[in-house]
Amino acid sequence: MTGRFTDVAWLLDLAGVFVFAVSGALTAVRQRLDVVGLVVLAEITGLGGGIVRDLMIGAVPPAAFTSLGYVLVPLAAAALVFFWHPQVERLMPGIMLFDAAGLALFCTTGTVKALAYGLSPVHAVLLGTVTAVGGGALRDLLSGQIPAVLYDRQLYALPALLGAGAVAAGDAAGLHGGALTAGSAVLAFASRGLAMRYGWRAPRPRGITDDSR
Repeated sequence: MTGRFTDVAWLLDLAGVFVFAVSGALTAVRQRLDVVGLVVLAEITGLGGGIVRDLMIGAVPPAAFTSLGYVLVPLAAAALVFFWHPQVERLMPGIMLFDAAGLALFCTTGTVKALAYGLSPVHAVLLGTVTAVGGGALRDLLSGQIPAVLYDRQLYALPALLGAGAVAAGDAAGLHGGALTAGSAVLAFASRGLAMRYGWRAPRPRGITDDSR
C-alpha cells in the first residue's frame, strides 16, 4: 500500500472485510450450509471485491495474500457467526445491516486505493464500486441467489457509487485522510439504509413490473 492509502484507510478496509464476512457467514447459516460452506462464504464475501480491485490496479499479489490480517479477520467473523449466530442476528438488525456497512466501507477504501495508484477520479469511482459489490455478488452466486448488483432492489450499487463519488470529489478538491473516507462511508451507508427503510429502488425499463416475465 502506497501513497495516500493510509493506516486509517487500511483499518477501515479491514473493518469492511469483517462486516462483509459476517454477512457472508450469516447467509451460509440461512442456507443451512456446514462449517466449510460458512468459512468459504465468509472469506469470499470479505475478500472478493478487494482481490478484484488489487488485480485491476496492478497491486499484486493482492493484499489478501500478503497480509495475514486479511485472512484472519474473515475467520474471526466466521467463528463469531458459527458459535453465536442467534445472538448476532438479535443484536444487529440482520444480514442487510452488515451488508450495507461492508458496501459503504469498501466503496470508499477501494476508491482511496485506486486514487493512490494513480487512477483518474472517474476510473477510481468505478473501481471503488466494483470493490464494494464484488464480494456480495460472489456470495450471492455461490449461495444460489440473483446478485443484488444485477437486481438493484432497495438500491445496492447506487449507494456505492455515491460513496465512491464523494471520495473522488473530495480528493479533487484537495481533501484527504480518514475523515473524508469515513464521512463518505457514512453517506453510502445512510443512503443504503434509507433505501432499505423506505423501499427505494433503481428504475427499471418502462412497463417492467415484478409480475413481468
